[in-house]
Amino acid sequence: MDGTLDAALDVFRSVRPRLFGIAYRMLGSASEAEDVVQDAWLRWQGTDRAAVLDPPAFLATVTTRLSINALQSARARRETYIGPWLPEPVDTSTDPTLGAERAEALGFAVLVMLERLTPTERAAYVLREAFAYGYPQICEIVQVSEVAARQLVSRARKRLAGERRREVTRQEQQRLLTAFLAAAKTGDLDELERLFTEDVVSYSDGGGVVRASKFPVVGRERVAKFVRAFHTHFWEGIEIAEADVNGQPSVVLSKEGAAFAVVSVVTSGPAIDQVLWMMNPDKLGAVTHRAA
Repeated sequence: MDGTLDAALDVFRSVRPRLFGIAYRMLGSASEAEDVVQDAWLRWQGTDRAAVLDPPAFLATVTTRLSINALQSARARRETYIGPWLPEPVDTSTDPTLGAERAEALGFAVLVMLERLTPTERAAYVLREAFAYGYPQICEIVQVSEVAARQLVSRARKRLAGERRREVTRQEQQRLLTAFLAAAKTGDLDELERLFTEDVVSYSDGGGVVRASKFPVVGRERVAKFVRAFHTHFWEGIEIAEADVNGQPSVVLSKEGAAFAVVSVVTSGPAIDQVLWMMNPDKLGAVTHRAA
């Protein structure tokens, strides 16, 4: 590698965490985000770098535009996805915000809500809310006027605001997750119902690869009975490891040293709104090392 390419690599490495953070928030998939970042590196290699005045801005622009294109293709695939689609979990224990100044658009609930935005709305929102880009920068990156960039962010905020839940402390999230796991393992129906909101939803993402509910289970009694129904065999021989996944308390479930699920809960106030079972083995690559 010559000196010029060495310098290019140094620049790329310095901003790589941010590029991954942008791509992951855009796609909700660590593996697809890695592909985008790799494509950005190839573009950077083939660019006349002497003509680039602001390399970090250039690389953020390339990554965002590649992510918009990748998201359009991903959405077509997700239309035929078997069962509920959940984001691919990422271990944030060593990098709590994936290189961003803020943890916005990282949690599971928000990533699911972002799926309802258009690719350009999502890009504008991620750049503004997660990385604090100014509107002049956003309009250059997504190739719209500054007025349009402000409108994209405003629309995204309004669409998400109606579905956002009241944030609770990390300690409260951890308490509810721990209580849920204890009740789930023993099949304590009364305790499960006590922990859930009236309209709680359980989502199981097996992707058609492993056995999992292909439909969301809705309602306090139904979710409690659903969890109780498999408690006698599901938890046998299971190792539970606490983890910081997507910036929130979660657990990695493993059996005989192999991780097979990530479980997390979405909370608001003193109860659980959603139970998330991420079981598609194709999505567990970023957390499987925890079970080794």
